[in-house]
Amino acid sequence: MIEASGLTKRYGKTLAVNDLSFSVAPGKVTGFLGPNGAGKSTTMRMILGLDNPTSGTVRIDGRRYQELKHPLRKIGALLDAKWVHPNRSARAHLKWMAVSNKIPVSRVDEVLDAVGLTSVAGKRAGGFSLGMSQRLGIAGALLGDPEVLLFDEPVNGLDPEGILWIRQFMHRLADEGRTVFVSSHLLSEMALTASELVVIGKGQLIAQSSTKEFVARATEVTVKVRSPQLDQLRVVLQHASATITDEDGGIEVSGMDSDRIGELAAANGIVLHELSPRTGSLEQAFMQMTGDAVEYHTELEAEARHVLEPTR
Repeated sequence: MIEASGLTKRYGKTLAVNDLSFSVAPGKVTGFLGPNGAGKSTTMRMILGLDNPTSGTVRIDGRRYQELKHPLRKIGALLDAKWVHPNRSARAHLKWMAVSNKIPVSRVDEVLDAVGLTSVAGKRAGGFSLGMSQRLGIAGALLGDPEVLLFDEPVNGLDPEGILWIRQFMHRLADEGRTVFVSSHLLSEMALTASELVVIGKGQLIAQSSTKEFVARATEVTVKVRSPQLDQLRVVLQHASATITDEDGGIEVSGMDSDRIGELAAANGIVLHELSPRTGSLEQAFMQMTGDAVEYHTELEAEARHVLEPTR
């Protein structure tokens, strides 16, 4: 488990992280979301002891990173896929990491195979594509068979097959009871990967909840309805104070759930051909919840935000 309490980081006059508290539990993939400049990378660096907090604490299973004797056995991380020495081979890089933490060297070939790099293990890391470098970084994170894993933008540079692989891989790690904390700007992918979310803006916590709860709280649920008696149904729903929007082949209803619509239709002898609840997307919820926490807006971003925000 990762526990941050009152975490604050200042760089001169800049307040990068401001009294941030959250926890990341094992057995789930937890997404770490926020606009650019929200403080995500700084927070991850403080978790790993790369930056010291100005105040507050962050602990991994009750201990600070600096207190871990062999840290790679407790927590594995991928923050920068290109930090590897370019003239080292993938195998040599991982072997060096293994020796530094007294990890059996046999583990090197195991993680290379796990991430699909066995065939290029002897090649220089400097010649790797970004996708291959991401896989090597993931192999390094897995090297000590840790209980806690941190990934910062792990799908950058991966093709669709690679993105599917890392999504399934993270689910498998969580199913094994590990703590998996992942930051990404690909919200559509996070919606499929993360069951829990920690969302921050301007260094402060905006929300911590399940992904489903976050989307439901920030976006309006509507219901698509099709019926051969649409005109009659429209009158019934409007009389019950529902808001109706015409849609190709049917109507979209807001302000009323599907159960109530079905009950009203049945009570009035109206046949339904479709009754489909529609929840908002993670992208819509994110834009809605973080709108006030974005440092800089372009005109195009402002227009996109207006389009994505649900009508109230």
